[in-house]
Amino acid sequence: MEELYIKKVIEGDEQGYRYFIRRYQDMAFSIAISVVKDEFLAEEVVQEAFMKAFEKMPAFKQQSKFSTWFYRIIVNKAFRQLDKEKKWKNEPLVAVEDAIETIAIDQLESDERKYFINETLKVMAPNESLALRLFYLEELSLNEVGDITGWSASKLKVVIHRARKSFYSHLNAILKKESRLII
Repeated sequence: MEELYIKKVIEGDEQGYRYFIRRYQDMAFSIAISVVKDEFLAEEVVQEAFMKAFEKMPAFKQQSKFSTWFYRIIVNKAFRQLDKEKKWKNEPLVAVEDAIETIAIDQLESDERKYFINETLKVMAPNESLALRLFYLEELSLNEVGDITGWSASKLKVVIHRARKSFYSHLNAILKKESRLII
């Protein structure tokens, strides 16, 4: 079905592009927010990515899925936006001892769990947040995440490993902070 819409867009049917916007806007925003951590910047990244995809559609060779190609555009735009904003920096690794404490997140209600997961992803390093969101929340395979990010399988495994440790450390801190506010 996407091939039909791709052909329409290439032939100049701008209305055909609405299909792609409706289908991919939520995931596009999810990827962008994982990296830039700001709703307004994420919206800007998504808009720029859609414009670039529309402009570059004739160059899309269909050697991969459209979604993979498009999500790669979003990832690149998002990291470029961070460079512009001077927010991207390599953060030091979280100490392993900080990540060892077990979290009882399974005991939280569904809405609370989503809230704490999203709050934790917001404070994590962009590359780690992106890897966790794509691999665990979107349930993409390592190959698909690698295609989207451009990372090798070995780098991706390392990023996910570090991200899990970082996630639990940040989640612990957020939950402890929340429990102090409630008391």
